[in-house]
Amino acid sequence: MTIKDFFSKQPPPSTTLTDALVHYKSLTEEKIRSYIPSMGEKTVLREACEYSLLNGGKRFRPALVHMVAKALGNAADVSYAALAIEFFHTASLVADDMPCMDNEEYRRNKPTVHKVYGESTALLVTYALISSAYECLAKCGQVLAKSKLPIAENSDQVTLCALANATRNTGLNGATGGQFIDLNPPNMSIGTLKDVMDKKTVSLFDIAFTFGWLFGGGDIKKLDQVKKAAAHFGMAFQIADDIGDMAQDTENECKVNFATALGLEKAVQIFHEEIEAFEKSLKELKIDSPDLMELSTYLNKQVHATL
Repeated sequence: MTIKDFFSKQPPPSTTLTDALVHYKSLTEEKIRSYIPSMGEKTVLREACEYSLLNGGKRFRPALVHMVAKALGNAADVSYAALAIEFFHTASLVADDMPCMDNEEYRRNKPTVHKVYGESTALLVTYALISSAYECLAKCGQVLAKSKLPIAENSDQVTLCALANATRNTGLNGATGGQFIDLNPPNMSIGTLKDVMDKKTVSLFDIAFTFGWLFGGGDIKKLDQVKKAAAHFGMAFQIADDIGDMAQDTENECKVNFATALGLEKAVQIFHEEIEAFEKSLKELKIDSPDLMELSTYLNKQVHATL
């Protein structure tokens, strides 16, 4: 079967997933707006935080938190956990855009934070968002403790597990370390590229799936399985992204592209393997809800659009 044959057999994403993403985006943005006043008096710094948080975006990672929690069927309130992952993600984007990093002038067709508010304020925005993300974790733990879920009595343990996950995935072993390797790759081996993918991309998906599972009432003993599902999805997501960016990255002489390094056919093969492993993991965890299963089709369509 050729690459195009494989993707031609994939059904288009149903309105179920599209509607879910729109719904969770709305929930997240409403939560952001209600949270901003609690960040303190209205200053230029708070205004810059608000600008960074409300300048667009799919709110995809917060949606994953909600989807995993919903799939568990406990009707748990994970809105603060979803907010936390959005804060972590936005902080990483503000940092990546700065002149000392990728030196981007626009993000989502709007001037980047440092172009509007200056580099020093942009740097402080990243600090503020990361600290707010940890505050949201504490709030989510409090919400869980007051709930009627069976794991409410273990809310402290759940929150500690979530905290441990977040600190690892945002630190040197996660997004921070991944950005450093991306900027200073020791070589262009497949191993290095996978290391960048794992730390920069998979790390935030690990947080999203873990938060949804933990605060959604999932069994802590199965957390390793949840992390594997997140890893498979994160790898598939980044490969799909790299396939879409092949032409642009080649033009810009960007060498950190998994699809370019492996070749298109091999990249699509690995993408397919990761998607299959992801779907298998969802079924083993018994969270193979329509929304989560259709994520595979979502990524398949993204890849197919570039072939």
